[in-house]
Amino acid sequence: MLRQYELVEKVKEYDPDADEALLNRAYVYTVQKHGSQKRASGDPYFSHPVEVAGLMTDLKLDQETIITALLHDTVEDTLATIEDVEHNFGPEVARLVDGVTKLSKIDAMPEDERAAENLRKFLLAMSEDIRVLLVKLADRLHNMRTLHFIKKPEKRQRIARETMEIYAPLAERVGMYEYMREMQALAFEQLEPEAYATITGRLEQIRNQDGGQVDAIALAIKQALSEADLNVEVSGREKQTYSIWRKMAERHVSFDQVSDIMAFRILCEDEIDCYRAMGVLHKTWQFIPGRFKDYISTPKNNGYRSLHTALMYENSMRVEVQIRTREMHRTNEFGLAAHWAYKQGERPDGQVGWLRDLIEIVDASHDAEELLEHTRMAIYQDRIFAFTPKGGLFPLPKGATPVDFAFAVHTDLGAHTVGAKINGRHMPLRTPLNNGDVVEIIKGGDAQPQLSWLGFVVTGKARAAIRRSVRLKERAEVAELGTKLFDEIAARLPTRIGKKATRAAIKRLGLEDEEALMYAIGAAKLDDREVMEALVPGSTANLAEEPDWPQQDRVISIKGLTAGVGFHLAECCHPVPGDRIVGLRKAGEGVEVHTIDCLQLASGIDADWLDLSWGRRSHGALGRMRVILYDRPGTLYEMAGIFAKNLANVMALEQVTRDTPFQTYEVELEVQDLAHLTRITSALRASDAVAQAERI
Repeated sequence: MLRQYELVEKVKEYDPDADEALLNRAYVYTVQKHGSQKRASGDPYFSHPVEVAGLMTDLKLDQETIITALLHDTVEDTLATIEDVEHNFGPEVARLVDGVTKLSKIDAMPEDERAAENLRKFLLAMSEDIRVLLVKLADRLHNMRTLHFIKKPEKRQRIARETMEIYAPLAERVGMYEYMREMQALAFEQLEPEAYATITGRLEQIRNQDGGQVDAIALAIKQALSEADLNVEVSGREKQTYSIWRKMAERHVSFDQVSDIMAFRILCEDEIDCYRAMGVLHKTWQFIPGRFKDYISTPKNNGYRSLHTALMYENSMRVEVQIRTREMHRTNEFGLAAHWAYKQGERPDGQVGWLRDLIEIVDASHDAEELLEHTRMAIYQDRIFAFTPKGGLFPLPKGATPVDFAFAVHTDLGAHTVGAKINGRHMPLRTPLNNGDVVEIIKGGDAQPQLSWLGFVVTGKARAAIRRSVRLKERAEVAELGTKLFDEIAARLPTRIGKKATRAAIKRLGLEDEEALMYAIGAAKLDDREVMEALVPGSTANLAEEPDWPQQDRVISIKGLTAGVGFHLAECCHPVPGDRIVGLRKAGEGVEVHTIDCLQLASGIDADWLDLSWGRRSHGALGRMRVILYDRPGTLYEMAGIFAKNLANVMALEQVTRDTPFQTYEVELEVQDLAHLTRITSALRASDAVAQAERI
């Protein structure tokens, strides 16, 4: 553990103007506040914030960040308050400490919800000041270094999984590869102990049998480049255990079949030398096709820049080589932290764009599961690059489609997409993009995101925007249904209902506005009596209960027919009492009753059209619906429960398609009338099990 004077000296080495007294006060403050608290290792608790502060000095960060690291657990784990911190160390440190503190105080929630809420606060705090992220990553790294002291295996596994799924990818996303690699290695050891032990053992064997081979290859590379008058540094290393394991899993190969265990790094004076060095290597040793990547001309989203290539060395040995400048190397290893230290907190444009996208995802996410899903998509790195027709460059995950590309360019463009050209050719929107594709998006003025897009988009930003648009559209449809039902309810009251009565009802029901009232009615969250009582208190006192019609009891009468004329309800549109209807009468046939908006009416152009209406006590008919369920356990059961609760008899049920993540069903229901069918539709749309519900 760093002593007080050692920590101050480390800061003063790179920042002579740092406030020594303030740093000393922060060190003493954390020691006093944590007092006799102990960590799982038995060490004094204050050793942890001191070590986190030490990690921040390694990155040469400003004194406010160092002090935040020292104090980051005081508000959470001691009696100290944010007000105390602000009084002693100023508003900037208090804001940073508060940002880090908020990330860890959601312990009472279920694991997924807690993780999602943790992540939501993390992203919001990070967007305001990236130093919050830097302290949190250092905090997590030190906790991972001491994870083996925790006795409960399940707790170690939970922390390791969270590190692997969120914190290591976040470290990668801001270019802190040194942190990322160590987090992955430590988490891998806990999550896959047998695989970790096996790979570590095999690497140890290679090391013992190596006979200085890594040094020999590094020397050969350096000599070849020196002969070309290139002044470079060359270093060799084994690949990380987790990286080897992931490659084995992705390629379905054994350890012996992973041929590129060794990697070499070449540091050059400038960019031109990087390309010269690559040319020398490709001329000296055989280049492996498909393994060259130029991240200098097209950097990764996190600012990473380097040339990557792979060579066939002597004895058919494959080796990976990274070529970069010394400045690139410093930025690549510590990413945004290195940039912060030298640029006084200015963030590169790529980082600003990424943070903006993440905040948009946070705002659009509907629940914990969505937020975790979208954010994990957003922070994983395997990427391609696609271009706009004007040459704009957009990095996207592998497997991304034109819809993902459109949302990456701008949310509004994605929302109005109707088609796409890839390299000048019209292609389906579900077409996966390849590296270097030129994508032209075709817009439609009235177009809207389609639910079916969720079956092929891969970016968190696109999925979040599509789901938000679909939810808003469905909410508007439910509110529209609620408005019609509201008019029917109001017509049954003994007085005319005006705006004043509606406003009073909204207040009595504890709703926000008229739109919320209509949505609640349409979604069957309020029954008729509740609405009537809210509009006119006391109006339901003598109101008789509405009868529960027997489901098999159908009483259908049609006004507008000559006595004795037979009729039947059209199977194309399945009219139910309450629909506006017309009749088609052909010679020698009975009258066929259709809804006024039936698409099949055009086929009856040679028939006589009759203006019809339902008899006063008509009730009971077949209604047809198309319901799209999320493809997960229990959704079909929930749909059936909604039908049962609304006293709708299921006459037929057919699964039309099953296209992950959705199942589409067509259902034939015995319902009383249009209002009954409307309530069922609203209840389905309000269910978390249902992605879409519509009458057909």
